[in-house]
Amino acid sequence: MKILIVNKFHYIKGGSEKYYFDLAELLRENNHEVALFSMKDEKNIHTNFKEYFTDNVDVNTNNKLKALDIIYSTKNRKKMEEALEDFKPDIVHLNNFQRQLSCSIIDPIIKRKIPIVFTAHDIEAICPNKTMLDSNGEICDRCIGGKYYNCIKKKCIKNSKLKSCLGAIESFYYRTRKIYSKKINVIITPSEFYKRKLIEDGIPEEKIITAHNFLDMNSYNLSLENENYALYFGRLSKEKGILNLVEAFSKIDNGKLYIAGTGPEEEYIREMINKYKIEDRVKLLGFLNGNDMKECIRKSAFVVLPSIWNDNCPYSIIETLSIGKPVIGTNMGGIPELVINGENGLICKSNDIDDLKEKMQTLFSDNELLEKLGKNAKKMAKANYSKEVYYNKLIKIYGKLLGENHVQ
Repeated sequence: MKILIVNKFHYIKGGSEKYYFDLAELLRENNHEVALFSMKDEKNIHTNFKEYFTDNVDVNTNNKLKALDIIYSTKNRKKMEEALEDFKPDIVHLNNFQRQLSCSIIDPIIKRKIPIVFTAHDIEAICPNKTMLDSNGEICDRCIGGKYYNCIKKKCIKNSKLKSCLGAIESFYYRTRKIYSKKINVIITPSEFYKRKLIEDGIPEEKIITAHNFLDMNSYNLSLENENYALYFGRLSKEKGILNLVEAFSKIDNGKLYIAGTGPEEEYIREMINKYKIEDRVKLLGFLNGNDMKECIRKSAFVVLPSIWNDNCPYSIIETLSIGKPVIGTNMGGIPELVINGENGLICKSNDIDDLKEKMQTLFSDNELLEKLGKNAKKMAKANYSKEVYYNKLIKIYGKLLGENHVQ
């Protein structure tokens, strides 16, 4: 089978890109022919796959004519036509395509009657800001049902009236053309939470399938240590709950806290550390690459993901569980689907500093529980998030679209 995989960025920018490259490798390992379609960029990663690229699109442009390309790009449509003509795929598997690539790339796929699978890594299908957060960082679902004027009213996209207006117009255009509800054949959501939100927005339930993200479990068979620190890794931004974490940790007398990552709240976090006089127990590690991050996880007591927004299916949780460490997560988005309270970690209430403090205190003081949760974490990760499990789910999706004999 020949699969064209699409993602607007061709370098590791986030979870969508990790999935994009990992999916290509997974399909090749199973003897399928794969090509990649993305956007030109000096940061692009070279692969051994056949590659097709469109010109780079600047979504921050002030040029009104170029801004229209964000909604529909005839150049990108032509590039997709050329790729389809050359590669002749059986399936096109979309990832993040909105804005930079635009829905223009879908028209030539439909014209050729090629089935389209779309993995929804974010919630842009119903929220122009794709995070379900307003400009104040508060949880918001006002745009569900096509009420995109709320995005303009609240200036949800970078606190800009112009950018929010453009995002709202784009969302309205996609809705009018039924891109998600009709043009795409199957939508894969990495969480049941996202599936419920898409159904609430009016997308037919029968075309949405939940499949949590996957990892190569062989890369996570590491010997474990416990250096008695709680670990946070990810973007240092308010919606991730990092400020709550620092405050909650300041109320605990034992243990250490390691923070890996960069982001807009980094300087404020330093101020908080000084304010609470916990400099000797908190370490800011900055950005860590993949191997260094794994090393940091395997030596931790547990990992904390204190999100105060609706996270989808964080790789940070799956990676932690795969190594065999428990996770403290909040009851937001898809997190409770991965962190099963009392089995492979603990769930705390979102934005509840006292509850977060208590859950951390519990794991710092109960080594027997810590060990039990860690063992369960490893076992559950292998059973649910391996590449073999994911491939079996995916090939059934492809098979229903093409006919079972075609996917062998």
